[in-house]
Amino acid sequence: MHEVALVESLLQSVQEHIHDSGVTGQVRRVEVVIGRLSGVVPEAFRFAFEVLSPDVLGPGCELVIREIPAVCRCRQCGAVSELSEMILYCPRCQSDDVLIEGGRDLLLQSIELDEEAESGDPRPGEPD
Repeated sequence: MHEVALVESLLQSVQEHIHDSGVTGQVRRVEVVIGRLSGVVPEAFRFAFEVLSPDVLGPGCELVIREIPAVCRCRQCGAVSELSEMILYCPRCQSDDVLIEGGRDLLLQSIELDEEAESGDPRPGEPD
């Protein structure tokens, strides 16, 4: 299940982004974009996030997954189409001479934080 490694990388990216931007507060929401052709199983990704994120980001962080379709462009007729199935052919002319133009993505879309904690305690995963 490579989703565990992907979530570990995501959590590291979230920590780095927060550190580099100098913001403080508890991470409450992380939004990712997962394309249908990315090879990522959204349910497995969510499970790995639920297991790993509390130790890194703290408890209660919500993961929002936005799935995007596979998109292809036909080299024969020029049609740009969303693929409803993982069969790579043009829905208009049935040609298999298509280019994949979207749906391979795995992107960190946004991070939402609460206001800085009053206690001044470091966030989980940060040194004391």
